[in-house]
Amino acid sequence: MSTLKIKDLHVSIGEKEILKGIDLEVNTGEIHAIMGPNGNGKSTLLSAIMGHPKYEVTQGSITLDGEDVLSMSVDERARAGLFLGMQYPQEIPGVTNSDFLKSAINSRLEKPISLFKFIRTLDKGIEELEMDPNLAHRYLNEGFSGGEKKRNEILQMKLLKPKFALLDEIDSGLDVDALRVVSEAINSMRSDDFGCVMVSHYERLFELVKPTHVHVLVAGKIVLDGGYEVIGKIDQEGYDWVKELGIEMEVEEARRPIILENCGKKA
Repeated sequence: MSTLKIKDLHVSIGEKEILKGIDLEVNTGEIHAIMGPNGNGKSTLLSAIMGHPKYEVTQGSITLDGEDVLSMSVDERARAGLFLGMQYPQEIPGVTNSDFLKSAINSRLEKPISLFKFIRTLDKGIEELEMDPNLAHRYLNEGFSGGEKKRNEILQMKLLKPKFALLDEIDSGLDVDALRVVSEAINSMRSDDFGCVMVSHYERLFELVKPTHVHVLVAGKIVLDGGYEVIGKIDQEGYDWVKELGIEMEVEEARRPIILENCGKKA
């Protein structure tokens, strides 16, 4: 069993503090759902775990099996077993999807994957996700629809086999059929060697991928932990009931896609 542990995490953007003391422990074999109003820190939490340079960790710790994640570069975090399924996957002209995926796989292996095994694994993943086989030979996410980009994120997850997947609104932009396919792919990963943190606003995703733990994140803090019944309450009543806990909700500012091109990579 592996453990991703977050303790008293404070994260800022410039002078604005977004996360104000997050405590969260995720073990392999568990699926954690994080819900909360827009603009209250959910995406910030996942991006901070992965090491986006826009977010400054001012206090607290993140460890993976006791190792200090905050001391790792982004690529080191990926090699250690962390994976971020992005809300806004970026287009990378000039790099084919298949070349990107093969390079990503090899970065985690001592011996490069054979071409035959890679093609067989890639073809199997594309078939399971009901993707257009031609997407493998196109530039990464360039000209992909929103749904194709999200399926491609899940394809990367399946091929990389991380210890922990951080999925940021992986269901946004998916139609009913695509949501079913993506949910089945996530469920196929469930094992004692895989843990997942999912951010979403919608009960439908969590109906298809049943979480073992549910957390409500408001104003930069986790204000409630529970089970699946919490999702039903949110779906029926929204977040007004959170005010009864004495918590003030942040008002969302205009949102812009988070660009990860500056995270940096090592060859």
